[in-house]
Parts: sequence; C-alpha cells; structure tokens
Amino acid sequence: MSVVLLKESRKDLIINQVNLHTRITLTELASTLNVSEDTIRRDINDLAEEGKLIKIRGGAMSKAYHYSSQPVESYAHESKRIIAEKAVTLLKDGMLVLMGGGTTIREFIKLIPDELKATFLTVNPLTAVELLDKPNLEIIMIGGPISRYSQMAVGGDVYQRLSEVRVDLCIMGTNALDAKEGLTDSNWETVQAKKAMIRASDKVAILAISEKMNSVMSMKVADLREIDYLVTELSATSSMLAPYQGGKTRVL
Repeated sequence: MSVVLLKESRKDLIINQVNLHTRITLTELASTLNVSEDTIRRDINDLAEEGKLIKIRGGAMSKAYHYSSQPVESYAHESKRIIAEKAVTLLKDGMLVLMGGGTTIREFIKLIPDELKATFLTVNPLTAVELLDKPNLEIIMIGGPISRYSQMAVGGDVYQRLSEVRVDLCIMGTNALDAKEGLTDSNWETVQAKKAMIRASDKVAILAISEKMNSVMSMKVADLREIDYLVTELSATSSMLAPYQGGKTRVL
C-alpha cells in the first residue's frame, strides 16, 4: 500500500535527497517519493523560489554544490571534514593526482598541507580555483564543455586527454555506492567522465558519507573492485562497512 505524503513533508524529503546526493533527477525523486514527475517539478519550482535549492534541467542541485559568492555550509559538514582528514593522509610529495569536485572534495582541499609539492589535474573548474590557494601545487585544468549537472568538463576531447595521462591517485566523490552494484550515477556525461578518470589512474580513492552507501542510481560508473580506497566518516570496524571489506578495496 503506497503512502501519500503531504506537500510540506514531500518538500522536506526532496531537500534531504538533494542535499544528500548534491544533485538528483526528477525521475529519481518521483520514483523515491511515489508521485508524478509533474508533481516533483512543481515542488522543485517552489523550493527554488524559496531559495532552498538550485533548479537545473531535469532535476535539482544543492545550494552548497553550486558556485556562489556567499559561502553555504554543506550537508553533513562534520562527516565530510572527518573524511577529508583521513583522505589527506594518502598524499605524498611528487604525486600526480587527479581530482573531481563536490562538497567533500572542497573539505579535502582545505586540509591539503601548504608544504605539499605535487601536481593536481582536475576536470572541475571550481576545484582548480580552490587548489590555487595551495602555494606549492602545480594545477592543470583539463577543459571542455562544462556539464551543468556535475560542473565537470565533459565530452570527447576531455576523455581523450585523460587517456593520455597516468596519475598516481584519483580522488573523487560519488552520488551512490553499493557493495554489489559499485559506484553509480544518473547522468550519462558524468558517468563517462568518471570512467575516464578511473582508467587514467593507478589508484582510486572514493570519498563518501555513509548515507550514500547501500544506494544505487541508474548508471554504472565502476565496480567496487576498481576502487582502492573507500574513505568514510565511520570507523573502519563499523558493521556498516563489513560488505565493503575483504576484497581489493581498503576501507579508511
């Protein structure tokens, strides 16, 4: 038996899903909330007018993920700070590092030591700008058309350039992670960009708050066996992480 949610309760759940995944499609929200896409579209229009999210083509984006001159604290900020503290231990002088974008990546960048000497490549323009605060890093932006969905450079030229490099470490976030289904997303261009990033890397680290675990979206990015490090805010001995243990992936 389906449960019909009142409009305000439905809007609260939409905000939660948008903040959790940073961006989400109308189709996914309609399926999750068991209502029509037209209903979701009207709710998103209302929430955008109220300043609670950013309306994008085919869905919605968290205000914390969208560029703004006014700082907005990200969802689950403390969890993301813990993840960043763990992930920064993977960095070493002389590394060639490939990075994505997102609110967890922003926390990670803040904690990169000023004395670190390394080269960072990114397909995300906001990541490139934020890395400029680190005085000893060389920063290379792999450019192309920018996806409004993911704020990443996408397209054939980007994938070709990524195929011509081999980096020591790739660090990226994810919209959904499951022990069986691996990394998934809901945007074709974003999926192709992330696949190209993984192929270009000797090691891959995924930064994810635990709320994104055990969730699946419509398009496959990678199997869990392609991931070398899974970094969450949880203790490595947490029972929630048990399904992700035991294979190639090291849980931090």
